[in-house]
Amino acid sequence: MLALKNAGKRFGPRVLFLEADWLIRNDEKTALVGANGTGKSTLMKVLTGLETLDYGTLDQTRGISIGYLPQEGLQLTGRSVFNECLTVFDELHEMEREVERLGGQMAELDHESPEYQAVAERYSVLQDRFHALDGYALDAQVGSVLTGLGFGKEDWTRQTDEFSGGWQMRIALAKLLLAKPNLLLLDEPTNHLDLETRNWLEGYLNSYPFGYILISHDRYFLDVTIDRTVEIWNKRLTIYQGNYTKYLKEKDERREQLKAAWRNQKERIEHLEAFINRFRAQATKAKQVQSRIKELEKIERIEVPEEEPVIHFKFPQPPPSGRTVVAAENLRKDYGAKCVFADARFTIERGDRVALVGVNGAGKSTLIKLLVGDEASTAGTIKLGHNVVAEYFAQDQYKVLDPDARMLDDISRSALRIPETALRSLLGCFLFSGDDVFKPLGVLSGGERNRYALARILVSPSNFLLLDEPTNHLDMRAKDVLLQAISGYSGTVVFVSHDRYFIDRLATRVLEIESGAITPYEGNYEDYLRRKEALAAEASSTAVMLSEAAQSTTESKGPRLPFSAHNENSGRAFSSSPNTTILIEGGYEETNGAAASPAARTRRLNPIKQKQLKDRCVFIEEEIPRVEASIAHTEQQLGVYVSAAETQRLATLAGELRAQQAALTAEWEELMQQLEA
Repeated sequence: MLALKNAGKRFGPRVLFLEADWLIRNDEKTALVGANGTGKSTLMKVLTGLETLDYGTLDQTRGISIGYLPQEGLQLTGRSVFNECLTVFDELHEMEREVERLGGQMAELDHESPEYQAVAERYSVLQDRFHALDGYALDAQVGSVLTGLGFGKEDWTRQTDEFSGGWQMRIALAKLLLAKPNLLLLDEPTNHLDLETRNWLEGYLNSYPFGYILISHDRYFLDVTIDRTVEIWNKRLTIYQGNYTKYLKEKDERREQLKAAWRNQKERIEHLEAFINRFRAQATKAKQVQSRIKELEKIERIEVPEEEPVIHFKFPQPPPSGRTVVAAENLRKDYGAKCVFADARFTIERGDRVALVGVNGAGKSTLIKLLVGDEASTAGTIKLGHNVVAEYFAQDQYKVLDPDARMLDDISRSALRIPETALRSLLGCFLFSGDDVFKPLGVLSGGERNRYALARILVSPSNFLLLDEPTNHLDMRAKDVLLQAISGYSGTVVFVSHDRYFIDRLATRVLEIESGAITPYEGNYEDYLRRKEALAAEASSTAVMLSEAAQSTTESKGPRLPFSAHNENSGRAFSSSPNTTILIEGGYEETNGAAASPAARTRRLNPIKQKQLKDRCVFIEEEIPRVEASIAHTEQQLGVYVSAAETQRLATLAGELRAQQAALTAEWEELMQQLEA
């Protein structure tokens, strides 16, 4: 659909990228990645036509439709949310009006006249197209997308200008998704989305019928939505097949190959230069010397770009608190007539890293404010343990900073024991480099001041951190520094984040706020989701068994059958009857008495065998890339001649590795067939 050819772009005197070639297909599902400032957003604008290239060309297929979502800056006014979304279907509405108009004409024309035939043909074409575009379900489409993006039905009739900037961007995203352009260009689409909405967007994009290109700092989101990665690095565009995790692995492999080639080339250059310097003055060697000089001039020098420095930052460890950090009993919070949550009981122990999850408006920020003491509970108690000192990072933390203070001076006052070089490295990781560190805090944007406020907390933490959206406005590098620092922190953390990767790597417990209740779960977000799915499956199975029991009772008109209950200790469904089938973890077992029914036997699972098959699949999925890397390394060695014997050995090794790769692939396919069966 789009093709960049030898493309280049400057930003003032600085070159962003050069010699870029990129064919964008109609099924493109791609992430555009690179360090901040490399030109990702600029390249997006080039693809949309908002900016022009300084070099090369951009070719575009005729009739292509492109939808672009910038990071921020969109403002919608003058309509309700629902009607604003309906504007993307203006063409369909006009088509519907024309169909109605043609229908009226057909009722008045003579059915035998040529005019009637022309109108009827046009009517049929438009009606078929209207049906094909699902024109009769436009309201349902709009409702589905708005619900997925977190708009309640009460929001649909509100005016768009009543919403904040983040919700305005959600409306703009909804319009793009409904319009279904041939190519979606989304620059940080998850910036203003909560975790549940991101999950919905992942599913929507996975079923999107056309192509899209994403810029995002959310690793998990990229991993599950893309199958191609384009990186801007060293002023060049490099294309990788696979999701973000595979890109990182392949990039490391490519860099190692580049380093190996650079070392080989360096050795060859040194050898040529040594020969030239040694025999330059000897007339008998003049021909050989000239040959070496020409060879040296023809060598295209390999460059290995400098790697970004890896920042390792550790929290100064705080004084320890008591074992129990927080104990909440019968906790309730109301805002007027609205109950946020009620009858909540939970404890937080020293060293816990607790993630608060729930939809926007569920009460996550409210709970943090109760824990830190910024708000009072309506009922119940929150008790902080012995020697607990809380520190709170709010979403609008920048408001408490001194606007006249210079950044480096302000953070130095908070970190008396940390040298200035370490502080400047930390600030650089949070995207404050060079003279930025001498700026007054008042001249920074809200997002920049929040980034700085988070860095400031890192240098002098208390023993109980409460972090509300600490990953907002951070790129992946800064998130990694934050994740690494908190992982090595000996205090207790309660946090809210919409970054799935960050939560999975950090959380040891989850507190879910849903429907006015607070429910604790052990483990990270993945464990929480698995437990939720298991509970939903148990509830569904229980409902089915109750229904079947009730139906059997009705048909036999006999005594009521024993019904299934839930054993909270085992987390499994059981029945009070000695001769019924017990549901265990999704499979069926026979108990004393009659054999299980054929329906039950067909649903019988062997969990041990299933786990063995899955474990073997996981091993093979990890082993195949290692074998592929060995093949690539061997082929690279084959490119450097050492001796005939060494070449023969490497060729044999490469053949064995390819055979191993083929065998592993065949075994994996067979295992997958068994699991599916």
